[in-house]
Amino acid sequence: MKKRALLAMAAVGLATLSLAGCAGSGSTTASAGSTDLPTVKIMVGGIDKQIYLPYQLAQSLGFYQKYGVNVELSTEQQGGVGAEDAMASGQVDFAGAWYIHTVDFQSKGKNVINVVQLSGAPGEREMCSSKSGVTSAADFKGKTLGVTDLGSGTDELTQFIAAQAGVAHNDYTTLAVGAGSTAIAAIQRGSADCVMTTQPTVGALESKNLASTAIDLATTAGAQKALGGAWPAAGLLGRADWVAAHQDETQKVVDALVATMHWIDTHTATDIANALPADFVQNSTITKDQYIAGLTTDKGQFLPDGIMPAGGPKTIFAMEKLIGVDTSKVTISDTFTNSYAEAANKLEGTAVTTTPAGADG
Repeated sequence: MKKRALLAMAAVGLATLSLAGCAGSGSTTASAGSTDLPTVKIMVGGIDKQIYLPYQLAQSLGFYQKYGVNVELSTEQQGGVGAEDAMASGQVDFAGAWYIHTVDFQSKGKNVINVVQLSGAPGEREMCSSKSGVTSAADFKGKTLGVTDLGSGTDELTQFIAAQAGVAHNDYTTLAVGAGSTAIAAIQRGSADCVMTTQPTVGALESKNLASTAIDLATTAGAQKALGGAWPAAGLLGRADWVAAHQDETQKVVDALVATMHWIDTHTATDIANALPADFVQNSTITKDQYIAGLTTDKGQFLPDGIMPAGGPKTIFAMEKLIGVDTSKVTISDTFTNSYAEAANKLEGTAVTTTPAGADG
């Protein structure tokens, strides 16, 4: 979710190496599947974040190969190229990133499309220290607010909820704090009053009594209250020309991810945690019990069928307009498609209530 241009190819290489290191703890991230299956490369905007867990879970469950595709997963690195930028420049085929980036890219003339929607809420929480005095966006004035990176989705979300409360962008300071240990350190040393972050960082901040939730964007109800409607977040983004030229590979990846969403919907947070690599759910910042507790609370953000929530794109477009993104040349129906998810649900034998791509436009 970052708009950067720092050593793109090197970042992809580092991402792959870091995930290879995870493989020793049970991760099957670098797929070693059949050579006769097509290979698709996906970079995720923080693969160990709970909001992005379906990508690795599909790998751990063997679903990519079950549906006929080898998937090579990598993760973006702090200070390196963002997942969506790696996709847009052709370094990888897809990005596991937020739907809002399709609008950002198309507003700049780059045709990027969302092919399956995995969540209906950002999965984020505005975590504020007890010393900050922040209990709502109306309290942002004069504060330093941590975001993943400048220009990231969390930066845009922060601008949006501030603007809704009548707080201008120049009324507060934005600080790039990343996630995990760096976000925790920003709160701990007082360089940020609040940070917008996800599980498992949320659980770590709470367990250390460093911060509590001021604004809930992690649950569907919380997102609707704070953002005015369903807010489609994690999805699978690709260049429209690549998708058109690789429809079979795209369908197979979506088949695997929709099967994963059904699996998430029918299993507990404990089941999910047990299926993920050990170092995703327990590390120096969080215990496995804390990871499971956070996932139990926020599991409702995940969509069971991969279908774009009705009205969700309109909420995104309203947000982009409010924070100054020119969407005048962007058509909602061009930013996503439900066709692959519909086919995947048919394959699974699951009925869905579909939203025509143009229904929000």
